[in-house]
Amino acid sequence: MGIKEKVSEEVLLEEEIVDQSEIVLFNDDVNTFDHVIETLIKVCEHTPEQAEQCSLIVHYNGKCTVKTGEYSFLKPKCSKLLEAGLSAEIV
Repeated sequence: MGIKEKVSEEVLLEEEIVDQSEIVLFNDDVNTFDHVIETLIKVCEHTPEQAEQCSLIVHYNGKCTVKTGEYSFLKPKCSKLLEAGLSAEIV
C-alpha cells in the first residue's frame, strides 16, 4: 500500500467519525409560505429557490430537513427558527 492510499484511508475514517445532525422543519397551520421562505433564507442561508422548495416539501410531506451539520453549529440556527415561530427540532 502506497503512502497516498494510506493518507486517503485516514481522511475517510475521520469523515465518518463526525456526527451530523439535522434541523427538521415541521408543517403548521400558522405561518405563511412567505414567512417560512424569508426565515429559511435569513437563518439557514438558503437561496430563495431552496427555501421555496423546502417550504413546499414541508407543506406536502409534513416535514423537511432544512440544514445539516454538527449539533453545536445547528443549535443557534434552530433556536432562531423557533423564535420566528416555526416548528423545528434537531435530530
